Amino acid sequence: MRKNPARVLVVEDDAGVGAGLVGVLAADGHEVRWARTGAEARHKLADAVPDLVLLDLGLPDSDGLDLCADIRERDADVVVVVVTARTGEADAVRALDGGGDDFVTKPFRPVELLARLRAHLRRRGDAGPPELRAGPVRLDQRARRAWVGDVELGLRPKEHELLAVLVAGAGEAVRREQLMEQVWDEYWSGSTKTLDVHVANLRRKLADAGDRWDRIATLRGFGYRFEAD
Repeated sequence: MRKNPARVLVVEDDAGVGAGLVGVLAADGHEVRWARTGAEARHKLADAVPDLVLLDLGLPDSDGLDLCADIRERDADVVVVVVTARTGEADAVRALDGGGDDFVTKPFRPVELLARLRAHLRRRGDAGPPELRAGPVRLDQRARRAWVGDVELGLRPKEHELLAVLVAGAGEAVRREQLMEQVWDEYWSGSTKTLDVHVANLRRKLADAGDRWDRIATLRGFGYRFEAD
């Protein structure tokens, strides 16, 4: 079970596809509700605003894009991922211009869909906490900037995300698998060399900014720990 499950509303009139999405999302630890029509979806939205909506465009009683507009009026921060059998480029443009955050075509692989949803949910949550601190390191999550004391670190996106996870859990051992899932958002397999490379880059940049090279400690056979002191 996920520590912070997302509230997901699946809007899908196809019974097989809808049941499959509900099952995959529930198995991933999310709180899932299912609406088969636009009217049912609006009723559920009035009851509780979700974190993310999986929205089919071809609903029996309304246009999915009209529902997307209604969702945006209720809460602009809700993540809307359009899931549809329409494969044309024009359909994708309409969905994104109409307020969708992403466009997924059927059929899709559940593992890939989950990875994309996790990425969206993580970005949605990046607004808070607005600031992270541990030792001399400070991160502004909203501006996506980081400093050692008064020296700003020039971090790439994944380096910032990795440092944020480590700083948020300062003093705690973090498994390699947890870092891969939280930062790279995929069911990876094989080598985790990319993680080691990013840690090495972070260590170099921390040291260049005047901090300890070993601020990020290696726990052999387990993972890493950010040393707050």
